[in-house]
Amino acid sequence: MWLYNGKEFTEDQIENAFGFVYLITNKKDNRYYVGKKFFTKSGRKQVKGKTKKIRVTSDWMSYWGSNKTVQEEVHKLGVKHFKREILHLCKTRSECSYYESLEIFTRGALVKKEYYNDWISCRIRKDHLKNLII
Repeated sequence: MWLYNGKEFTEDQIENAFGFVYLITNKKDNRYYVGKKFFTKSGRKQVKGKTKKIRVTSDWMSYWGSNKTVQEEVHKLGVKHFKREILHLCKTRSECSYYESLEIFTRGALVKKEYYNDWISCRIRKDHLKNLII
């Protein structure tokens, strides 16, 4: 289950969001992981003998991050010892990258031992964030 603003988040709430930035909390030892996930992924469909690119639903509902240590601990300890929270719903891929980077840097996730995060990679253009500019 994913939480958003303290309440369970469901597929009905996606609306026009492309993805989200999340926080996974290990409740047993208070360790955290910040990441991003898209609601859809690219796929292919055969139409009239041609292959077309399409967007299909991703595995976001059962997703436990890309970090191998987090995945291993979820498997070893069980999901009951972890909490998944959506921090930001994002309208574009670039918004997801921006907010994930912002959360990682603001929290000091790369330099604090209580975070599983061990690397970050992002490329963001200002013109991709037009609806965020104030």
